[in-house]
Amino acid sequence: MDTRNWFTLVIYLIQVVLVVSTAIVVLRENRQPEKTMAWLLVLSFIPVVGIFLFIFFGKDVRKEKYISRHSLDLLTRQSMSHYVEQGAIVESEPHAELIRLFENQNVALPFGDNQVEVLADGYEFFPSLLRAMKKAKEHIHLVTYIFDDDALGSLIADALIDKAKEGVVVRVMYDDVGCWKVKDKFFRRMRKGGVLIEPFMPVRFPSLTSKVNYRNHRKICVIDGKVGFIGGMNIALRYVKGEGRPWRDTHLKVEGKAVYGLQTAFLTDWYFVTQTLISGDEYYPAMGKRENGSLVQVVTSDPTSRWPELMQGYIRILLEARHYVYIETPYFLPTEPVSFALRTCALAGVDVRVLMPRKGDSKMVHWASRSFIDDMLDAGVKFYLYEKGFNHSKLLVCDDNLCSCGSANVDFRSFENNFEANAFIYDTKTVEKVKKVFFDDLSHCQRLDAQMFAQRPFLEKLWESVMRLFSPLL
Repeated sequence: MDTRNWFTLVIYLIQVVLVVSTAIVVLRENRQPEKTMAWLLVLSFIPVVGIFLFIFFGKDVRKEKYISRHSLDLLTRQSMSHYVEQGAIVESEPHAELIRLFENQNVALPFGDNQVEVLADGYEFFPSLLRAMKKAKEHIHLVTYIFDDDALGSLIADALIDKAKEGVVVRVMYDDVGCWKVKDKFFRRMRKGGVLIEPFMPVRFPSLTSKVNYRNHRKICVIDGKVGFIGGMNIALRYVKGEGRPWRDTHLKVEGKAVYGLQTAFLTDWYFVTQTLISGDEYYPAMGKRENGSLVQVVTSDPTSRWPELMQGYIRILLEARHYVYIETPYFLPTEPVSFALRTCALAGVDVRVLMPRKGDSKMVHWASRSFIDDMLDAGVKFYLYEKGFNHSKLLVCDDNLCSCGSANVDFRSFENNFEANAFIYDTKTVEKVKKVFFDDLSHCQRLDAQMFAQRPFLEKLWESVMRLFSPLL
């Protein structure tokens, strides 16, 4: 055997050892069977690429101690002192069991006496955010997945720098992966202007490559502990001008005690990033009572948690719904438990509607999502395709007495890998506003015809099924 053949054999054996070793790691982590099979198929058919994908996206780091639960307990107790004033509000709610579920999972406390404003696009959200920032006297806390270096990003950055120069403490977190395209000088300018700004879990080769899969997708802003924002919009001009087509998204402005929940979420993330525990009554100021104020619960989920909080919440809502459940999501790659709940809900006679973009911003996600629709249609779930642009909104409305809005999509990544946050609101007045947003969007949709969808070409169905294999990895 000549030298070239020996070299080829050695390379082949190294590849086999690496693939087998990686496969053993995947099997030993005892993941969900579909995720295990997805990785084994990737390693089998594209071994070299598969190994690199696993290094960056597949390693399960959820069991590592990234966050001190003791710090979370301390932060939660700050808001707990105000929570005891709520009395028996929860017990009278039709969704009392859901509220207790969220409390038991990660001490997500429900607060009454809130005013909630629904902001249905960037033209409503960003001016409202800037007005609230301008009034800040003590602190501004902002966490966002994307903070673009564009005209709007520069406007927000200037506003934050101006407040820092006035003596307001400004803390900002951005996701390192979400802002990969943003040059460091954009953030250095804010830092030099007095803004305390930190990237969330920076990804630098090779030490942190395995953490690229676990990202902070939350979009929260808290001002003086009294006003808060939560929803689906990042800091980027596309939410105003679009990227060749209009972008539709939803955010909430919250005033009242529910801001305690937003504050706790931010301060927990800040500890996660800086190992600095910030607590004190000044971050949880006293609130006045409001007549007929909304009951709001801020629920977070992350890959370090023991329970998949948001996924379990969605399942509970679907299984206890009596009349309807309306959902908007830009990415539809539901986990098997959520798929089962959607089908069960529809088969029980509940009006289940899912609104998603006709054309997404990821071809792989677009094709994979179509493979989940067949069984849903057979069970009676109705799908509507948004045609006015790209609908990035993440909201849910149920039975005229519950709605939710936040950062979580109906997909594997949001339910299992990302740091997410949603507000759940138990108030008919606010629910009616969110329901109106849904029907406004519905007027720009075409309902997916089950019969025509079933008749799409065989090769198209096959390609969708192949893409579905990658859905846990997308």
